[in-house]
Amino acid sequence: MPLSSSTYRQIVRIFCFIGFGLTSYAFYVEMKKGQDPSYRAACDIGERMSCSRVLTSRWARGFGLFDEKSPLNLPDSLYGFIYYCLALLLNQSNRSKNIARLRIFLSILVNCGSIYLGYILYFVLHDICLVCCGMYVVNFLLMICNFKLFSLTNDEKNKGKSKSKGKQKKQ
Repeated sequence: MPLSSSTYRQIVRIFCFIGFGLTSYAFYVEMKKGQDPSYRAACDIGERMSCSRVLTSRWARGFGLFDEKSPLNLPDSLYGFIYYCLALLLNQSNRSKNIARLRIFLSILVNCGSIYLGYILYFVLHDICLVCCGMYVVNFLLMICNFKLFSLTNDEKNKGKSKSKGKQKKQ
């Protein structure tokens, strides 16, 4: 039995709240490590598996793309938090094709950012960050849900059009 759009919306809410938790913890680690260099995060498992090392690198602010003085040089976790807020807000619309398209656009954009940061994580920093990887998985699953919701929105729109055409033919 296929899942309904309301079920997918519930799943999106759950993923957004998981994302809130992950980004909040990432922000906490970054701030705490900045205050206390000896701080060891719960996700610091080993030399090549250290969230605090990754979350305090230059790529953890403004995706490593902006100058330190730029107003866009914010913690990446803050960008993630903003994305999850937007995803949760846009999830409230269940009829608009344009909102569904916007959700897909944002999902693709965020997943491109996840791929970029994942590349930096593994090939540049030579590290694994469990919190970061968790966010990448949540972002990918949100994208799948958004594609499914877009498909269901199109199906519902087409069903509504075919019903109204059937009523017009009967009259």
